[in-house]
Amino acid sequence: MLDPVLTSPNLKLFADSNDTLNYKRDAGNYITQVFENQMPAIATGFFNVHMTKGIIIQPHWHTNVDELVFVISGEVLTSVFNPFTQKLMTYKLKPGQVSMLPKGWFHWILTLSDKAHILTIFDKPTPDIVYGSDFLRHIPKEILHIAYCVNEEDYAKAVAPLKETVILGPPPGCGKRDDHAPYVESIQRQPFDQPFPLNVQQPSPPSYYGYAPPPPYPSYPYNYHQARMQQYGVSPSYSPYSQPPSYPPQASFSPPYAQPAPYAQPVTYSQQAHQQSPFFQPQPFQQLQYLYKTSPDPESVSSRGPESDTEIGREGQ
Repeated sequence: MLDPVLTSPNLKLFADSNDTLNYKRDAGNYITQVFENQMPAIATGFFNVHMTKGIIIQPHWHTNVDELVFVISGEVLTSVFNPFTQKLMTYKLKPGQVSMLPKGWFHWILTLSDKAHILTIFDKPTPDIVYGSDFLRHIPKEILHIAYCVNEEDYAKAVAPLKETVILGPPPGCGKRDDHAPYVESIQRQPFDQPFPLNVQQPSPPSYYGYAPPPPYPSYPYNYHQARMQQYGVSPSYSPYSQPPSYPPQASFSPPYAQPAPYAQPVTYSQQAHQQSPFFQPQPFQQLQYLYKTSPDPESVSSRGPESDTEIGREGQ
């Protein structure tokens, strides 16, 4: 089926991301965009973000899209909360590097260099965004106190600067920019995305509903396998399931043993259909064997006793 947008006589395949302003904090920190409204034929969309040092794209999450952060210039820090491991995944990105922010995962982007220019690209033309500033300023202070024992007055004072949705933080009027410099420098000194060393034992997985996990299948050292191969000429199998035979058998024989006979080909289904198979008697019905015999058994006849005169007379008639 043809896309009606692509077949339209008014089709437009060009857009300028500098024309549509999404958010502006000041002259050095602003966001422009290209989405479905700017280019109906686009299947994705992106924010064109300019930031200065210490400015952060506030904590938020997307309900319907995955996000890819691409750095054009400068240096930024992306952090995303992994809901499965309950850990924070943080990456320091330089020009040409990218970071993935999955749908529904809480994340933010912090500027580390004096200036930074990035693209945040989405896999749908219209992303849904839930901003942390809206959540914080609208949740009642009494609820925070009941849920987390947070002092009501302290919380109300902390969120007082959040008068509206804040996309590029901190909000205006939140002190001097230089006040945040020590925090940015401290964050840059932290290790990011460090893998586990190879000589460090990995943490054990959680127990199975309070019970210890089943023990692993026993393994055998290499020298044990080698000794068994020298003794038997073949490598033994330790599988808990029976292995099918090989065709032909791989076992080797040497004089004075005779060579094995060639392997007999299996009987086909049509051959089996024309062969008369012996009658199979289930185990519980062995006491009724005399019913299925074509010739009388002397022992069974003698055990039943002589035939009656009536039956002999019938034969004579």
